[in-house]
Amino acid sequence: MKTIEDYNFENKKALIRVDFNVPLDADFNVTDTSRIEAAKPSILKVLEDGGSAVLMSHLGRPKGKVNPDMSLAHICEKVSEIIGVQVKFAEDCVGDIADAAVSELQSGEVLLLENLRFYSEEESGDEAFAEALSKHGDIYVNDAFGTAHRAHASTTIVAKYFNENKCFGYLLAKEIKAIEKIMQTGEKPITAILGGAKVSSKITIIENILDKVDNLIIGGGMTYTFVKAQGGKVGDSICEDDKMELALTILKQASEKGVKIHLPVDVLAADAFDNNANTQFMDVNEIPDGWQGLDAGPQTLEIFKQVILDSKTILWNGPVGVFEMESFAKGTIAVGNAIDEATQNGAFSLVGGGDSVAAVKQFGFEDKVSYVSTGGGAMLESLEGRTLPGIAAILG
Repeated sequence: MKTIEDYNFENKKALIRVDFNVPLDADFNVTDTSRIEAAKPSILKVLEDGGSAVLMSHLGRPKGKVNPDMSLAHICEKVSEIIGVQVKFAEDCVGDIADAAVSELQSGEVLLLENLRFYSEEESGDEAFAEALSKHGDIYVNDAFGTAHRAHASTTIVAKYFNENKCFGYLLAKEIKAIEKIMQTGEKPITAILGGAKVSSKITIIENILDKVDNLIIGGGMTYTFVKAQGGKVGDSICEDDKMELALTILKQASEKGVKIHLPVDVLAADAFDNNANTQFMDVNEIPDGWQGLDAGPQTLEIFKQVILDSKTILWNGPVGVFEMESFAKGTIAVGNAIDEATQNGAFSLVGGGDSVAAVKQFGFEDKVSYVSTGGGAMLESLEGRTLPGIAAILG
């Protein structure tokens, strides 16, 4: 696996695919800079070697049309501030304007190209568009894990124009190694904590990781499909009736593979999906009509904590309750605290996939786990066992 460490960029232009698809407020201020900060080490490596960096990214979903609201010009100052170098901006990513800006770039300088997705050719993986982008650099660096599951021109197709001169940036290399620790090289016991609303969205992950893990903790809305499938009463809790047969199959497969599945035994139920609803702790199998389970109960959290503390490798994907409402956030916070303690005791912990990353940020666990993945969809597809096109393009 070739990384940015394997190259000296002296007098070379690095064409770096970064993921600067960052949230902006109504005044176009960046409200979360973590993706820019994540790309900083790779950019600085190029500059410190005596090279220059040409950065390309998308922002939002302009669907192949120029949209001033989604111009990367809005973030140029913030990128400059974070990297510590005044970043230049090109008002296009291909064509005369981009070519001129790239040709004028000196060693030690950084250029940010305009939004790739102003061209429909980016998402369609157009060869000519990818070739035009490839002219902007001597070495191609992919450091955008968040888009590695897309076979777009800038993430996958462009790599074929660089022969041996292509590599992973620090961030993408870290993501690959973190997933390998869960899927291949992790120290046992390995525990996966899967939460979220629906079994259907996690089926392929569950099927793929049953061969890799020793424990599978299931929480969140998924719980109730498993409980009802086994004859429990779930009241008005979210439940996929058409997935109950599948839930039983998963339990059977886990048993055959020697994987222990840990489902909640008690829950915090409410008489409405509302932060101010009446609440009561209940046996997970005895939730009456008119009530719904919205968080894990104290006995459950004690069981989960012991499993987590006994683990050497931990994957956390999905909250165990409706953490967005304060009344139902305690379970997710308790799981985060247990993972923090296990990590301090030497376990490797990886958090990835949408809502769990949001929870980790909201409750201040970012620096208390081993690694927080920057790519939701890419992370999930990796856990499903798929080879991501953006990664295959560098390895090929």
